[in-house]
Amino acid sequence: MAKITVKDGTKIYYKDWGTGQPIVFHHGWPLSGDDWDAQMMFFLSQGFRVIAHDRRGHGRSSQTADGHDMDTYAADVAELTKALDLKNAIHVGHSTGGGEVIRYVAKHGKGRVAKAVLISAVTPIMAKTERNPDGIPMAIFDEIREGTATKRPQYFQDFTIPFYGYNREGATISQGIRDNWWRQGMMGAIKAHYDCVKAFSETDFTEDLKSVDVPVLVLHGEDDQIVPFELTGVKAVKLVKNGKLISYPGFPHGMPTTEAATINKDLLAFIKE
Repeated sequence: MAKITVKDGTKIYYKDWGTGQPIVFHHGWPLSGDDWDAQMMFFLSQGFRVIAHDRRGHGRSSQTADGHDMDTYAADVAELTKALDLKNAIHVGHSTGGGEVIRYVAKHGKGRVAKAVLISAVTPIMAKTERNPDGIPMAIFDEIREGTATKRPQYFQDFTIPFYGYNREGATISQGIRDNWWRQGMMGAIKAHYDCVKAFSETDFTEDLKSVDVPVLVLHGEDDQIVPFELTGVKAVKLVKNGKLISYPGFPHGMPTTEAATINKDLLAFIKE
């Protein structure tokens, strides 16, 4: 398995397929690079070099006790992109991975990044604070922490239902998709998953978004039950200098999997613009 060892000794697992312009995929909580299967296959067939890593504590990367914060996540990505000598890259992040993308691009991406894509992303900030009074109450994130810490196997099973919109009338439920989400989640470390809740909910990406010069595409489902569209996607696109928003009526949080054909088409169009 391909891994790099970053400064603190953590081993970061990654997949690196093909040649051509690189596209780097950043996964959501509590998953792994495997969550990008539909995109990796599609863009490989389109002649791109596709890379997906497992965030520290997730998937096949080291199950570290520490470093589960956005600055460290972005620094890990910076070490990976340097090790692979990635230039003119497109960075695509889903959910928590969207936060990782914009922090990486803002802090480390100068001279290496061509474009960025935020899919169902947690940017600019999810939690309710004095500066973000319409955010999600902390009690909701405390419930996610409690479920993760005390009953993770069942909690992760249950989480797939709203994640993919399988609780909506007329939804076609795929048990395979649910099982694959659970498989990825249970590969990771409980401590990493617990700590990551703070990282994805309380990190404020406002200044990161404002500072990014490259084109940014924001894709968001209007029926996202995990990362509400009005709270995130609508706000994020207004903060970037060169942003474009595409929203999808009825699409769920996990739309890169359930609506892969649509998402891939719009991603490809943006990359080729």
